[in-house]
Amino acid sequence: MALRALIFDFDGTLAETERDGHRVAYNAAFADLGLSWAWDVARYGELLAVAGGKERIAHFIATENPPRPAGDALELAARVHARKVQRFEDLARGIQLRPGVVRLVAEAKATGMRLAIATTANEHGVRAVLMMSPSVLAAFDLIAAGDAVSRKKPAPDIYLYALEKLGVNADEAVAIEDSAIGLASARAAGIATLVTPSIYTAQEDFRGAAAVVNSLESSDGEPLVTLAFVRSLIAP
Repeated sequence: MALRALIFDFDGTLAETERDGHRVAYNAAFADLGLSWAWDVARYGELLAVAGGKERIAHFIATENPPRPAGDALELAARVHARKVQRFEDLARGIQLRPGVVRLVAEAKATGMRLAIATTANEHGVRAVLMMSPSVLAAFDLIAAGDAVSRKKPAPDIYLYALEKLGVNADEAVAIEDSAIGLASARAAGIATLVTPSIYTAQEDFRGAAAVVNSLESSDGEPLVTLAFVRSLIAP
């Protein structure tokens, strides 16, 4: 079967956005809204088990019952998340793409391959980071993000949506993920998955991945994942 599409996760996969990006933006949003909450590095790592920003905040409220104003918890979660999205966009310009991303995206695009992002992140935040690499942003045929589907990862919905929009079958695509949640989502959609663990996910269980590599590229710029390698991950 020929490889026709690459589908990338965003947070942790295309860029290390979580620890010094999203987490900082959440804490800034809390302060902006007069909330006494604060997520340190370790606590935020635990909360990443819940996919989706609004869902993560709602889970935090439900399980920890932090001090908050009276009213509906889901409405508060949505309000905090909206402010966090704004704060993250302010931080986005300082976030670099992970090594090898620009090269692999360009290599795939040059062959006419379809490219997509499948993420629970807000699309505005995705675009804000990628605006610093215009060639990468322009290379993607689809950004499937945020609330494009109702069920977040590890449900397969975002990958099924991306396959449909790209017009390719699951066995014609490879997903690139950094987390066990993302791996489960892509595999549930029937897509062979390459995992490049991120800061927060290095110790997770990646059984079921077609391959696990530390990075797309070594620290001295040597390609570790080429398009030929990605092609080898799907059945001939």
